[in-house]
Amino acid sequence: MRYLVKARVKPGKEQSLLKAIEEQRLGKGSLAGDEYLWNMQQARVSADGTAHWVEVCFCRIPLEEERPYWEEYFELVSVKDAHARQNCRDLNETEPWACANCDCTRRLEEKLQRAGDSFLETLRSQSEAPAIKR
Repeated sequence: MRYLVKARVKPGKEQSLLKAIEEQRLGKGSLAGDEYLWNMQQARVSADGTAHWVEVCFCRIPLEEERPYWEEYFELVSVKDAHARQNCRDLNETEPWACANCDCTRRLEEKLQRAGDSFLETLRSQSEAPAIKR
């Protein structure tokens, strides 16, 4: 199944998240493998600072396996079906593992790419900005 994930980076986790991405450690040890890095490359950030991406997950509970990896850096705001469940060939068992190569969320992903800014570029620019002393 594919999910539309909306999340905010936890305060103070920006630099450690960026380092984990750049060192390709984000999600290390997860069954999802490089999916985390791909998600961060595709993620977009809205004006309110919320990151959005489409994620493939084969767990019966959405992001069951991935959640601990994401929650180290993010507050998950929402995880919603990215398309109609009844049309998911993996879930309706007409084609096991279909989500790996499915284009069912192509239009949604194209729409996301036109919205907001690149999450990764935004994260990099925030990490380069001098910290504000209070």
